[in-house]
Amino acid sequence: MSDSAGLQFVSPYAFEAMQKVDVVRLAALSDPELRLLLPCLVRMALCAPADQSNSWAQDKKLILRLLSGVEAVNSIVALLSVDFHALEQDARKEQQLRHKAGGSNGESVLVSQLQHGLTLEFEHSDPLRRLRLALSELLAIMNKVSDSNGEFFLKSSELFESPVYLEEVADVLCILQAELPSLLPIVDVAEALLHVRSGDWFLCLLVANVPDSFNEVCRGLIKNGERQDEESMGGRRRTEALRQLCQMNPSQALNIRAMVVEECHLPGLGVALTLDYKPDSADDAVSPLVSFVSGLLLGTNGKVRTWFGMFIRNGQVRKRESSSVLWQMRRQLLLELVAILPRSRSTHVPNDSEGDGDGGSGYSGLREEHVVKASALLRLYCALMGIAGLRPTDEEAEQLLQLMTSRPPATPAGVRFVSLSFCKLLAFPTLVSTPEQEQLMVMWLSWMIKEEEYFESAAGVAASFGEMLLLVAMYFHSNQLSAIIELVCSTLGMKIAIKPSSLSKMKTIFTQEIFTEQVVTAHAVRVAVTNSLSANISGFLPIHCIYQLLRSRAFTKHKVSIKDWIFRQLCETTTPLHTQLLPLIDVYINSILTPASKANPEATNQPITEQEILNVFQGLTGGDSGRGRPQYSITTQLLILYYILSYEEALLVNTKALALMQRKPRSYSATLMDQIPIKYLIRQAQGLQQELGGLHSALLRLLATNYPHLCMVEDWISEEEITGTLPLLRRMLLTSATCRYSQQQLQEAFQAVPSSGPRLMRILEHLTLLSAGDLIPYAETLTSHMGLLLGAGVSRRVLQTVNKLWMVLNTVMPRRLWVMTVNALQPSAKLTRQQRYTQNDLMIDPLIVLRCDRRVYR
Repeated sequence: MSDSAGLQFVSPYAFEAMQKVDVVRLAALSDPELRLLLPCLVRMALCAPADQSNSWAQDKKLILRLLSGVEAVNSIVALLSVDFHALEQDARKEQQLRHKAGGSNGESVLVSQLQHGLTLEFEHSDPLRRLRLALSELLAIMNKVSDSNGEFFLKSSELFESPVYLEEVADVLCILQAELPSLLPIVDVAEALLHVRSGDWFLCLLVANVPDSFNEVCRGLIKNGERQDEESMGGRRRTEALRQLCQMNPSQALNIRAMVVEECHLPGLGVALTLDYKPDSADDAVSPLVSFVSGLLLGTNGKVRTWFGMFIRNGQVRKRESSSVLWQMRRQLLLELVAILPRSRSTHVPNDSEGDGDGGSGYSGLREEHVVKASALLRLYCALMGIAGLRPTDEEAEQLLQLMTSRPPATPAGVRFVSLSFCKLLAFPTLVSTPEQEQLMVMWLSWMIKEEEYFESAAGVAASFGEMLLLVAMYFHSNQLSAIIELVCSTLGMKIAIKPSSLSKMKTIFTQEIFTEQVVTAHAVRVAVTNSLSANISGFLPIHCIYQLLRSRAFTKHKVSIKDWIFRQLCETTTPLHTQLLPLIDVYINSILTPASKANPEATNQPITEQEILNVFQGLTGGDSGRGRPQYSITTQLLILYYILSYEEALLVNTKALALMQRKPRSYSATLMDQIPIKYLIRQAQGLQQELGGLHSALLRLLATNYPHLCMVEDWISEEEITGTLPLLRRMLLTSATCRYSQQQLQEAFQAVPSSGPRLMRILEHLTLLSAGDLIPYAETLTSHMGLLLGAGVSRRVLQTVNKLWMVLNTVMPRRLWVMTVNALQPSAKLTRQQRYTQNDLMIDPLIVLRCDRRVYR
């Protein structure tokens, strides 16, 4: 509203003094400022107060003293002296008359026989007639507003446009609204004032004289406002009026902005209030404008997102106007972007001698304190371009590219910034339009590859941008453009419509200049595994890259061994289980058994060796080394078990195809399988089902296929007796570490049977308090000395206790226990010959079990 440009508005200081009725601050106001607040102050001084306290009496005296020297007070006192009841009755009669006449300006009850224009009549009239003139004009405007059906009009009113009498008219207006609130609701009056010249000035004076109506007036104006305020003159006038109100009361600006978003009206006002907002303490991280617009476009409210996106699209249709709120917003964002650029940069690309002086850090190093702000700006521009359809100007595109190709410090925020920049390049390749810009982008991508390992180690993050580069390169090679689009949207945290055809230039650069397939495979195998890999680590990790390369058979095609990397990663896992581990094992097994192509049937990956598998289970297989804690986590052991069982099942499924191969994959030996406590590991997986995802159910399925004799219902029932509540309470008695017995002590007690019966019994009773897993190291000693218990004089209690311990061990290591027991209870003749049976022997000839020492049958 440029027509009120030269008028003095109520200052924030004066408005706050009126809100708090701070007489001391009011006394400090200048005469022009005080003049604007006279209607309220005069009423305050003359009307009988509800507050009868002594402090208010003193304040009232100060107000009277303050008003005593102001000449205009007399005219306001005269206005307050009229009969407002009679005035209201006449006004209601006029409203009825206008209603009957259909809103036409016919006969008036309030004003009759005007000899001159409204301005001259106003000048020559007494206070009552002034009130009648202003009230008649205001009611006419309000009546026209109610009949306009939302169409905006600008009412030409001599009374409201005369610069000489603006202050007197404002006085009359404030007195009328204060004395006739039922006839003139303040929200309706505010709506009517938008339709006269200098309406925002009248509105601010009206609200300043009724300061507690501020929120009510603002909410009413917003509710009645347009969805897109910059589309019409009415919307722009409404926005300007509300903006002036918020400048008068800046503490409520953010609340008014929240009302704008809540109602989805006047988007330009929301942006304008954000541009006007000056926080008390400057925040170096993210500006209020970036936070506000990002919240609208990236929030969860789809209605708000659509509403603000329409504001951006519509704003671009009109020609560029410096007064447009949209262009003010874009200019401010561009200024913020330029302010954090490393230094004055251009698309000039330095040659090798210029760029490699100090690793490129001097060329475009982004300051650490600006990294978070730069990331926020990148995401905001992604949202503006991808969601709201913003078309960047040449200047915006140029500066954005400078920011995206800058090089941040090696911090977690720096890693995040590089990932966002890379995804923005993929999402909006049109930002790179000239050969110089393309060369700059290629150099920046080469820098990413070169610095990836340093960033990951220095920043201390598991998911770096190197994995994302590899993954995108692999997707380009396999032409999985939809996967790249999904990856970009996931990293940016927003759904953007990206045409696969727009990625053709980037695909050419990646597959021909930066990442050939051979480079990808060679680089991937050198990438360090993720330490303590679990589902708690988010982002794109090396495991995602290896998985994609295994699926595309790149490793076997280029004869790159990946077995060691996969084994190291399986050894570096913990709970909760990462979702990519089981698919990785499945695709790895497929690459071992299935050639990459018929032309090269030998192009397969190598399986994990038996020695590596044995190392994983060292500490669970008993013996002297079993007393220490296992070197590998239970997650690793379960994954290796899943690998072995899946591998063996795949061999059975692909028997026909494997028979045609010259170099057939070999099954793992029975000796290896005997060393793995499968039942114990399954029990451990059962207790960790929540953290292992679907691994436990997958193991049970494989167990039923490969080892059905370990899935006997009777065994499961007996396990319940061993793992139930009563055994748990008994183990709670085992609190002292000093009463533990070694395998050597158990062996000595066995060898002295039957004379050492009481001592052996004490050790055996102690062993019954141990869990099945803790009992495994004692299995060798218990079974190898069973033959000594067949002699005369051994108490039945000792035999029953040994039998009980054997049943406990049978729940965790049944197959190995069976072989050890059969070998220990052979007849003396066979023991002399040191004949040893294996699990395979028992499977071929089960009657070996019955050819034991005859004393067993006594």
